[in-house]
Amino acid sequence: MPDFYPQLPISTMPKAYLETYGCSANLADTEMMKGLLQRKGFELVRTPEQADISIVNTCAVKDATEKRMVQRIKTLSAKPLIVAGCLPEARRGLAERLAPNASVLGPDAIGSIGEMASSAISGRRIEDFSRQNKVLLPKVRANPTIDIIEISSGCLSSCTFCATKLARKDILSYRPAAIRQAVQLAVADGCKEIWLTSQDASAYGADIGTDIASLLESVCAVDGDFMVRLGMMNPLHFLKGKRLSELLETYRNAKVFKFLHLCVQSGSDTVLADMQRGYAVSDFKRIVAAFRAEMPEITVWTDIIVGFPTETYTDFAQTMELLEEVKPDMANVSKYSARPGTKASVMAQLPVDAKQERSRRLSELVGKISLEKNVQWKGWKGTVLVDEYDKRLGVWTGRNYAYKKVAMRGNFRHGQKVEAEIVNAGIAHLEGRLLAASN
Repeated sequence: MPDFYPQLPISTMPKAYLETYGCSANLADTEMMKGLLQRKGFELVRTPEQADISIVNTCAVKDATEKRMVQRIKTLSAKPLIVAGCLPEARRGLAERLAPNASVLGPDAIGSIGEMASSAISGRRIEDFSRQNKVLLPKVRANPTIDIIEISSGCLSSCTFCATKLARKDILSYRPAAIRQAVQLAVADGCKEIWLTSQDASAYGADIGTDIASLLESVCAVDGDFMVRLGMMNPLHFLKGKRLSELLETYRNAKVFKFLHLCVQSGSDTVLADMQRGYAVSDFKRIVAAFRAEMPEITVWTDIIVGFPTETYTDFAQTMELLEEVKPDMANVSKYSARPGTKASVMAQLPVDAKQERSRRLSELVGKISLEKNVQWKGWKGTVLVDEYDKRLGVWTGRNYAYKKVAMRGNFRHGQKVEAEIVNAGIAHLEGRLLAASN
């Protein structure tokens, strides 16, 4: 098939449907796959019934998500199908058992999607688990305001619970010059939010002789009116050298959202050791304190896993105590699920009801703290960058400088900046009243 055939009427173009699970890196991968498919001459459609081929971009993190994906793979396998993302790499052979005729695409091989889709439609099955540079690939953005740029794939850790490491492997950092060029292109295309995403942003550059602070400084030097959100980080990589002080210095830049996503996973040093996280609870608290000393209103997110196989009730209580002490603005709570191939999967597992009870109690505490933190913003006045229309709430939402989500009623547009006053607060967002529209 030719690389691109605009001479064909749209009705004769092959049609592709994409379905995505998982993190922001997976969302970025899907946007790039869509861009590559369009370049190859595919029409993107909204339902699998309309499609000549379906692509499922999978996640390997949670057992419950895997069950949903397994069912979808079985359902979609009646037509040509590509199973992409982390699951085929982390669970080698699973996709073939579920859908013997499906092609398989690893999470770092998405540059091959166009050729693979064409081959799959013609009846040829392909597997590709190569590692390719994904920066500067064409993309179809889900949101015209936001550009999601992957800065690396993989990580430096060997956590005993994590199947993502099985899929994404050791860190592969993309070159700073290419990332900066991607930011320039996104800003020129009208994007106002740049998300720098990866499995662990704090490990960026360890394999190519640079670091995340240097990258962030380079990105912020790009001309234009935009804000940068730095993705999830691991406390482990702030334990040596000047990495923390250098990143704090870069965070002072007005283009950086005052937003810190630092994953602690447990409030127990014993559990952290069993997870092979490589840091102590005190390290997490020290890093959060350092950011808050420089930026008192910074939004802090973290991640917690409850019900890890060796977690005792005392360990769980220490996690509750940590959240009460640190008071993060938000914590993503996950019930531990054994992922095949990980060290923790062969440990004696906790009863399901114990994990459910701990998850319930922790989630209630997280909601209570999140509401307390959000209420503190009542009366604040300032600039909000409108970035999304929330169909569920029937309102537009945007972000202030601390990446707080602000819901507002009115007629807005993507990328618009407005002046607003916070008049109310909920667990997941603030409620704003329009004061003035700027641009």
